[in-house]
Amino acid sequence: MPDYKAPLRDMRFLIDRVFDFHAHYAALGAHDASPDMVHAILEEGAKFCENVLAPLNRSGDEEGCRFDNGAVTTPTGFKQAFAQYVEGGWHGLAADPAYGGQGLPSSLGLAVSEMVASSNTSWGMYPGLTHGAMSAIHAHGSDAQKQTYLTPLTAGRWTGTMCLTEAHCGTDLGLIKTRAVPQADGSYAVTGSKIFISAGEHDMSANIIHLVLAKLPDAPAGTKGISLFIVPKFLPDAAGEAGERNGVTCGSIEHKMGIKASATCVMNFDGAKGFLIGEPNKGLNCMFTMMNHARLGTGMQGLCLGEASFQGAVRYANDRLQMRSLTGAKAPDRPADPIIVHPDVRRMLLTMKAFNEGNRALTYFTAQMLDIAHLSRDEAARREAEDLLAFLTPICKAFMTETGLEVTNHGMQVFGGHGFIREWGMEQLVRDCRIAPIYEGTNGIQALDLLGRKVLGSQGKLLRGFTRIVHKFCQAHAGHAQLGGFVAQLDLLNRQWGELTLLVGGAAMKNPDEVGAASVDYLMYSGYIVLAYLWLRMARVAQAQLEAGEGDGDFCRGKLATCEFYFKRLLPRTAAHRAAVEAGSDCLMKLPAELFSL
Repeated sequence: MPDYKAPLRDMRFLIDRVFDFHAHYAALGAHDASPDMVHAILEEGAKFCENVLAPLNRSGDEEGCRFDNGAVTTPTGFKQAFAQYVEGGWHGLAADPAYGGQGLPSSLGLAVSEMVASSNTSWGMYPGLTHGAMSAIHAHGSDAQKQTYLTPLTAGRWTGTMCLTEAHCGTDLGLIKTRAVPQADGSYAVTGSKIFISAGEHDMSANIIHLVLAKLPDAPAGTKGISLFIVPKFLPDAAGEAGERNGVTCGSIEHKMGIKASATCVMNFDGAKGFLIGEPNKGLNCMFTMMNHARLGTGMQGLCLGEASFQGAVRYANDRLQMRSLTGAKAPDRPADPIIVHPDVRRMLLTMKAFNEGNRALTYFTAQMLDIAHLSRDEAARREAEDLLAFLTPICKAFMTETGLEVTNHGMQVFGGHGFIREWGMEQLVRDCRIAPIYEGTNGIQALDLLGRKVLGSQGKLLRGFTRIVHKFCQAHAGHAQLGGFVAQLDLLNRQWGELTLLVGGAAMKNPDEVGAASVDYLMYSGYIVLAYLWLRMARVAQAQLEAGEGDGDFCRGKLATCEFYFKRLLPRTAAHRAAVEAGSDCLMKLPAELFSL
């Protein structure tokens, strides 16, 4: 397994220079997040992830979780690492101080989460799901529910889940069969079975708080009849501690391709006592708070596993000797040259670097929008940030996981045959990454959400909110001495983005299948443009630092070279995606379903 080292230099470049988190925090009144505090958190978070979590990654994969008569035991060291994580204050870093949190901005919490998932994705699922449950209860719970659940969740004594999927329905939640029957004491008896529940049962906390989608007896059909319930594993007693066992059990855990140390459970609810959160039949709205949090976290998994893969691949490419460079020996004192001198290996490594660093910039840009949406006192700024988040969330989830999977595949390929065997750990990263395009809403669903709901559903408003940002950037930097050509390239694509959207929208008015036919290519097209904008923001800062003689010159030159690679080698993929969108739905839908049979 590659030794993980937190990419603090790149993280600080984004935080200090590109996005200026420090001025951002000051403007939002987040004065506790001082530059010294931010840098100390990054340093200490890196130590925890490198020294505690990373060494458990391979052993956790090999050992997996054990299931015995309803109980799940996590791999050796996981429970102790979670206790150390909680003791260090990491669990409540960005949580509300009213419930014991430190109240630091969400963006800082996401930076720590990046290091956690890069060092051990499976382990990171346990606190990650809890943070999502906390966000839903904080946004939609009653005051009494917040007091009962948020304090122990923030403290890490309890953990949380989200229970949506059933065996017969995943995406189409309107088909769920789990029922909640009102009781005389104001609670509900929840009965049903949920599958694919991450962290549904484990030994790392004293209680597990399930957020469960279910239907009331008189609920309307479809998604308009879904309600959300808090269903604890142990019912809180009068002192607020875990008391009587509730009617919820784990029936089994899944045997999976990857993230084997994350318990993926079948959860059975047998008249379990539940408590309505939010309004009746409005549960999906409440759950979306949690799902959007999870989708950003899932998108980041593409970045995190890609980062781990790149670190292993670049070390191996510098050490592995094979053949001589076509332009002459680069290591004449050795029997062969390191493979990093070969153009195809460079292609793979630069693709990995360009996607990882671009996706990190996308994560941090989106995280700033989260901060503004949560902390700003300016209502117009909050609305603008919320609109950008709505637009960017499906791109973050789908584009970052698709490119993350590409990156981990490249990392394994750099190792050749050695990458295919367990010894080096590269194949685990591919296996762990493969789930990311699937769960928290498949990438096909994210694409429909982006094009159908966010772009066309807003009559283009959400798209224009982002393209205006890009347009202003291009106007301000047109003719830039070193980057002007790339700015012009981005400006052209930004204008074509709107034209392509109008084309799809017009076609969809005649045939709704056009949206589904175009959506995945449209999302990928969008993602490449978003990253192009962010790469130019990074390159502009790197160029300015070089000219001023500031910072690390080699680092800045590396940024500029990677930006050039992105614009010349990766951004042209937009042409293929555009052509696929323009091809329409006919070639997809003309073959009758029965002719797919063998």
